[in-house]
Formats: sequence, C-alpha cells, structure tokens
Amino acid sequence: MNYLRGFIAWIAFAIVSSYDWRWGAAAALAVAVGLLVQDLRSGATADSLILEQSSVLFFAVLTVLGFSCPDSALGTYSGVLSLGWLALTAWGTVVVGRPFTSGIAKRHAPQAVWGTAFFRRMNVVITSVWAAAFTLSAVALAAVRAEGLGSGVSIPVQIAGFVVPAMFTARYRESVRARRVAQ
Repeated sequence: MNYLRGFIAWIAFAIVSSYDWRWGAAAALAVAVGLLVQDLRSGATADSLILEQSSVLFFAVLTVLGFSCPDSALGTYSGVLSLGWLALTAWGTVVVGRPFTSGIAKRHAPQAVWGTAFFRRMNVVITSVWAAAFTLSAVALAAVRAEGLGSGVSIPVQIAGFVVPAMFTARYRESVRARRVAQ
C-alpha cells in the first residue's frame, strides 16, 4: 500500500478540514511540501512525483484563497474541489501518456520493466480507475453538498473515493502477477 503515501496530504486535509477547511488546506500544504522535499532528497526524480507536485500546487492555491476569502463558498465545496483536482490530475496524466501511478510503481519495480508496454498498460489501467473514482466521488459529493445531506453522507463518499481504487489497485496488481506467473 506504498502508493497511498502520495495521498497523505489529502488525508490530512480531510481530517483537519472537519474543524476548519482553511487550516486543513494549510496543514495539507505543509504535509505535501514536506513529502515532496523528502522524496526529492531521497533521489526521486521530479517526473515520478506528479501527484506530489500537483498536491503542493492545489493546497498552496487553496490556502491562499482560504485565508484571503474566508467566507467564500470554497469552504463548503473544498472537498468537491479537492476530488475534482485529483480527477483532473489523474485524467491529465493518462491523456499525456504519463500515468501518475507510474512514478509510484517505479519506486518498487525493476528499472528493466519501466519502458515495457506491459508496465505502461498496467499503469494506464490503474490510473484510469483512480481517475474514475475521483470523478464519481467529486460528482457525488457535489450532490451531497447541494442537497445539504451532511457529513454522515459526505464522509463515506470521500472515503470510498480512496478505498475503492486502492482495493482495485491491490487486487489488480495481484491478478496481473498471477496471470504472468501462469504464463
């Protein structure tokens, strides 16, 4: 589950935002910057840190907007915006042919497989599932917010947006490994 590391800032945002969305954004920004710096110092290349860079950008903008416009609707829709941003990031990386999960996978896969069609295809599938989950979760959360259904509904929607693709990723990787071994 090492791929969940890239989402630590988003998890921090979700937790702290339940108290105050502006401080949630600031906390997430601090976490995102810290993780990015740590990854760069450990030798990770910038092209393998797409999610981390995207997180820093999103939370930097949200923090500035949050503290400069504290009474805006951003607070109400910050969860929707965050899931929407993640969806745009994920879909964008698929469209440009550099799925964000590739960078994560490269930290654990042998360099010999990075350029293979198999590696690329596997990461397109996994990233597409994450992108679809973020998209559906953002839409569902927008509907929940518009209907005023509260945190009893919004929290499970947000959790599902991360748990479902995480479970898929784990199972898909195992399924692909089992098929390759069987061949």
